[in-house]
Amino acid sequence: MLSPGKALKVTIYVSEGSTHHGAPTYSSILDFLFYRGVSGATVLKGVAGFGADHHMHSASYVEISDHLPLKVEFIESREKVNELLGKLEELCGTGMIEIQETTVAKAAQVSKPKKQTMPAHLKIEGKAKLMRIYIDEADRWRDKPLHIALVEAMRAHDIAGVTVYRGILGYGAHGRVHRDKAMHMSHDASIMLSVIDLEEKLQAFLPIVEQMVEEGLVVLSNVDIIKYSYRASEVALPEAHSGSETGSA
Repeated sequence: MLSPGKALKVTIYVSEGSTHHGAPTYSSILDFLFYRGVSGATVLKGVAGFGADHHMHSASYVEISDHLPLKVEFIESREKVNELLGKLEELCGTGMIEIQETTVAKAAQVSKPKKQTMPAHLKIEGKAKLMRIYIDEADRWRDKPLHIALVEAMRAHDIAGVTVYRGILGYGAHGRVHRDKAMHMSHDASIMLSVIDLEEKLQAFLPIVEQMVEEGLVVLSNVDIIKYSYRASEVALPEAHSGSETGSA
C-alpha cells in the first residue's frame, strides 16, 4: 500500500484505438497494474490532440473518433515503478511513458465495510399528505427538464421521497392529446410527480413549487400511512388521530 512520502507519478500516453494482443492497450495496462498490486490508476480521455505521426485527432458529435489520445496515470513507490517499467514499455507499444517525482501528502485508505444490524421490522402509522404535480415532459426550468429540477429541489429540502411517472396518454388545459408514440422518441408526454410527506413539510415546499411550475396542476390529498421501515427511529410521523376521518387520494 502506498505510504506518505517520496513517490513517482507515471503517465502512459496511448491512442484509444491501439491494441495489445487484440485487447485495447489501455485496458491491458490497467489490468496489469491491477493484478500487480498498484495502489490505484486512472484512465483519462482527451478530446483533441496529435502524436508522433503529427495527425490531428478530435472528437466530433457526428462521428466518434477511435484515435483520440488516452493517458493512464498512477502513483507508486520508486521500487514498484522500477519493477513494472519493463512490462509497461512493452504494453504501450508506440506510446509514450512519462515519469515525474512527486510527494504523497496523504495516502488513500481502504474503506472498512460497515457492519449492518437488522433491527426488527416495525410498523409505523400516521397521517400525512400526498402531493401530485402534473406537468409536461417538455417543460423546463433554467435550461433543465422541470421534473428533474423538481426532484433535485425536493431532495435538497429533505422531502421524504418522490416518484416520477411518465404518462402514455392524456391531455391538459389546452385539450391537446399527449401520446407516447411507438418507435418514436416523443418528448411531449404527460409527467406526474408523486410525493408523500408530513403536511407541514409539503406546505413549506409549496412556494418553491409555485415558482418553478409556471403551467401545471398541483393537488394535495390526505393519506393514511402504513409504513414498514428498518429505520423507525429516524421517522417522526404524528400520532394517528381517533375518529372517522379517512385518507383520500
